[in-house]
Parts: sequence; C-alpha cells; structure tokens
Amino acid sequence: MPSDLERAMETLITVFHRYASKELKMLMEAELASFLKSQKDPAAIDKLMKDLDANSDGEVNFEEFVSLVVGLSIACEQIYKIHMKQGPGGVKKQ
Repeated sequence: MPSDLERAMETLITVFHRYASKELKMLMEAELASFLKSQKDPAAIDKLMKDLDANSDGEVNFEEFVSLVVGLSIACEQIYKIHMKQGPGGVKKQ
C-alpha cells in the first residue's frame, strides 16, 4: 500500500499529464479554482503563468509545473501556520 507521500506524487504526475497537451490556464481553472477565485489581481495569474515558462518555449514542462505546485504549497503552508496559531474563531492563542 503506497504512503501518503507516494500517493501525492502519483497525483501530481497524473494531473500534469492530464493537462500536458492543453494550456496551463485550463489546468489552473480546473484544478486550482478556489485559488484563482481568492486572487484580487487577475493580472497576477497571467504573470504567474508567464513566469512559469522558465525556458520560454511557450509550454510548461513537468519541472515548471512542479515549481508552481511547490510555490503554491509553500504559500498555503504559511497560511496554515497562521491559522493554527490563531486557534478557534480566529483568536490568537497566547
């Protein structure tokens, strides 16, 4: 039976290949809908997608995709830590 981390890696690979022949914007709209809705600046998403294409070939390869996932995961983990410190009802723990 695979571990949680092994399942997470398999999921990342599967999601990437599901959208590999499509535009990254389609992947983001389908798989990161909540993230996109929370963004205040729509131009930030376009900039993010442009910045992702590190080798400027017009396509996002797996390494570039993983960079996106890592960046978003770091941001989400930082928010998670803030929420954990606050406790129930958004009240900061002493």
